[in-house]
Amino acid sequence: MNSRKLEAFYGVVKSRRSVRSYTGERVRDEVLRRVFEAARWAPSAHNSQPWRFIVLEDLKVRERLVNAMKSAWIKDLLRDGVPMEKVLKLVEEECVDRFMKSPVIILACLTMEDMDKYPDDRRRAAEHAMAVQSVAASIQNLLLAAHWEGLGACWVCAPLFCQEEVRRALCLPKELEPQAIITMGYPAEKPDPPARKRLSEIVLSVTPGGGLKPWRGLKSLP
Repeated sequence: MNSRKLEAFYGVVKSRRSVRSYTGERVRDEVLRRVFEAARWAPSAHNSQPWRFIVLEDLKVRERLVNAMKSAWIKDLLRDGVPMEKVLKLVEEECVDRFMKSPVIILACLTMEDMDKYPDDRRRAAEHAMAVQSVAASIQNLLLAAHWEGLGACWVCAPLFCQEEVRRALCLPKELEPQAIITMGYPAEKPDPPARKRLSEIVLSVTPGGGLKPWRGLKSLP
């Protein structure tokens, strides 16, 4: 394969960061369309494509979402014993500021509409997990495409902790399950590279005796 293509591809993968601070520059619709097109081509179980992306543009809609999530988060933090002063600071910085000020806010949802149907709990749970994995794959495509376009983005899983509150705040149909919020815009920061585990820690093989060991193809690595 062309070395420049390899370098370009792995450069995008390795240089992508979770960006939480953005400039005020508007993200053009055609750029977002390309990003969503990349998400559309992610692999999915049964080719069900169970992802739905909802762009939250109206500030009043965003405010309803923020208020609902804020209320749920405050209750959880207080239940965990976090002091009220710290709770209010966290909620203001991590929820209100980020979601209200980000140029683009996308809610990623899951639908089981085209997934296989089973009568038993075990297979229903497996099918749901397959849908979750599929949505995650589409979000990863979206993040990589955004980075290629010069955008910064951050994958926030907070809706998982308050799915009903999010659904009610946005008047979503019951078949849509909120999974994540992606904030996006042109980056106002350049985060440092995060620490990564060594390949020998994450790529393994099974020994004849049934134990695990680093995969043989890693022996030549330092």
